[in-house]
Amino acid sequence: MARNSTYNILMYSHDSYGLGHIRRTMAIATHLLAPRINILILTGSPIAGRFSFPEQIDFVRIPGMIKKTNEEYLPLSIKINARHALDIRKSIITATAKTFQPQLFIVDKEPLGLRKEVLPTLKWLQRCRPDTRAILGLRDIMDDAATVKKNWNEKGVYPVLESLYDEIWVYGIQEFYNPIVEYDIAESISRKIHFTGYIPRKIPGKEAVRNMRKELGVRQDEKLVVVTTGGGGDGYTIMQNYVAMLESVPEGLPFKSVLITGPFMPKNKRRKIFKRARKLGVRTYHFYRQMEKIFAAADLVVSMGGYNTLCEILSQGTPGLVIPREAPRKEQKIRAQAFKRQNLVDYIPWGEFTPQILQKKILSLLEAPGPYLEAISQFRFTGIETMQQRLRDFRPPKS
Repeated sequence: MARNSTYNILMYSHDSYGLGHIRRTMAIATHLLAPRINILILTGSPIAGRFSFPEQIDFVRIPGMIKKTNEEYLPLSIKINARHALDIRKSIITATAKTFQPQLFIVDKEPLGLRKEVLPTLKWLQRCRPDTRAILGLRDIMDDAATVKKNWNEKGVYPVLESLYDEIWVYGIQEFYNPIVEYDIAESISRKIHFTGYIPRKIPGKEAVRNMRKELGVRQDEKLVVVTTGGGGDGYTIMQNYVAMLESVPEGLPFKSVLITGPFMPKNKRRKIFKRARKLGVRTYHFYRQMEKIFAAADLVVSMGGYNTLCEILSQGTPGLVIPREAPRKEQKIRAQAFKRQNLVDYIPWGEFTPQILQKKILSLLEAPGPYLEAISQFRFTGIETMQQRLRDFRPPKS
């Protein structure tokens, strides 16, 4: 395939924590793929290699970083000075852009990149490849408004949105949450914003769902509850309370459970959960490659309510019970409240989360899911079609 016959898309996903960024980036990349399009993903995710990449999509792994505080990042694996690790990342990002020569550069979530590592690439593209479009992709909710405004003012984000980005894609619905108002975005910047809607996930066929339930040992008349904490780095409390709920009913609850802790839950905590779950006969996984299948097979999914998890659950038409974390960011709580207002999920505030409340909510949702199923059936995922339309507008016609 001749280089000048292709349209190259470079995507940046800093991935300092969890699975959210790489999962969203992979979903977007897969759906943007078309003949004559190459997609290259820059990612710091330590588990990027576990995902299967379709032909014409590949990734460049930059050294992983882990967030210790709001301002401190440390190398995830290699034992070198944090500044050196960041310099390596910055060099790889810039060199990749210069070699790959993208027509489209999509930056996920962080306008400047981790510790401003994307700025040199954005400036080089503007100077040397002015026809390349730079896109900032933002999830529906970043954090509470006061925190985002303070952070963006301190880091000088607003001028960068003004001068270095051609468009801003918000992967959400303006009526659910409006960052233009919440984050005091000026009219000159808001003109660049496109609300794409939420990003759908792959929907497995009925036969695949039946096979999944059979594989999990779920009878036809039996309910299945799947519990997931995304990456799992801060998911122990959810899992611990869920297992405690099961242990509190020796005669057993009227549903089957599957626990997916996430690959980043500390090993000692994961082992504790697995050991207790085994005694209860509950199946456990630390990582599951095809979450869409297990969510589609479930009658209810219990989660923390990250952006990607909720998109995955709702794509399958499955009711969800959300226990959103409130630190270090409040975005999960704000999203849970917004989705609850639309009857798309139910949720338990973190401060009210106990095994007893959890049991009551689960039994209620399994017994009467109707209002949630109705709302979910009316919900439209427009994220991909909107982005595909933007891409059609960008790409030159075939010669």
